[in-house]
Amino acid sequence: QVQLVESGGGLVQPGGSLRLSCAASGSIFSPNDMGWYRQAPGRERELVAEIASGGSTNYADSVKGRFTISNDNAKNTVYLQMNSLKTEDTAVYYCKRSQHRNKRVYHYWGQGTQVTVSS
Repeated sequence: QVQLVESGGGLVQPGGSLRLSCAASGSIFSPNDMGWYRQAPGRERELVAEIASGGSTNYADSVKGRFTISNDNAKNTVYLQMNSLKTEDTAVYYCKRSQHRNKRVYHYWGQGTQVTVSS
């Protein structure tokens, strides 16, 4: 099993910044992808950003230019730097890790961390 522990959420004013972290532990192996998803009340969970162990990244259009995903493979940790936050970024943010082995993919989720953007 893999455990994902998220941190860094909180309350911030519009235009502010937050940095989320997600540390993975347990049965860790590569190759893997890690990413951040978010879910606002009444809405479906959506991809925010993802990064492969090789470093390639993918972002939702709504966060391009404002959010940056990065990873530290030695620490099995992924980060999400969120700048120029907007009220519509308010959501529970979930970390996801996908590990690949023998043509199968194993998905793991964190417990979520609340991000609230409000004045």
